[in-house]
Amino acid sequence: MAVAWCYRGGSISAEPRINERIRVPEVRLVGPSGEQVGIVPLAKALELAQEYDLDLVEVAANARPPVCKLMDYGKFKYESAMKAREARKNQAHTVIKEMKLRPKIDPHDYDTKKGHVVRFLKQGDKVKITIMFRGREQSRPELGYRLLQRLAEDVQELGFIESNPKQDGRNMIMVLGPHKKKTEAMAEAREAQAARKAERQGTAPAAAPAAGAEEASADTSAENAEQ
Repeated sequence: MAVAWCYRGGSISAEPRINERIRVPEVRLVGPSGEQVGIVPLAKALELAQEYDLDLVEVAANARPPVCKLMDYGKFKYESAMKAREARKNQAHTVIKEMKLRPKIDPHDYDTKKGHVVRFLKQGDKVKITIMFRGREQSRPELGYRLLQRLAEDVQELGFIESNPKQDGRNMIMVLGPHKKKTEAMAEAREAQAARKAERQGTAPAAAPAAGAEEASADTSAENAEQ
């Protein structure tokens, strides 16, 4: 008869077993500096951990026998948390921004929209450009195509056409990709921010002396030379 097993406790911990929580007769032991000690009885491994004032940490539970390492587990957890935090901080998420235009957009609105596209590309983000056709404009798809080509040419130093213009119902869509990777854009942004902060905290350059003061100083020097 099949017996259904049901786990009624809390969530299973992802923490490795350490010290007395390790329940195997022997382990493959790794020393504090990564040296291979070999297969030793669990009691011997725990004894060595006490001698070194370290923890015995199970690092490969599925191995036969399990692999354990001597380490300062508290310090290890702290350093791991800091590394994970730094990795999340520097993680680059690819973002697709969207910009919508009309086929007969006026020059001022075009410049404004283009400015947004430039900003997105500088940040390392992709930009989805959508041309929205209304009414009779739907019979003039070439207007949208020319507008998209114009925009791509205006920002070609920052981005490239990743997806060519294509009709999608009443809209025409094109995707621009940045030349610069997201990580590079983030690094440059941090450098610029640090430079601005340093500039704000730095002392202002000394003001140049007034023209009258320069002349007075020159006259005084001349008089002293004559005397």
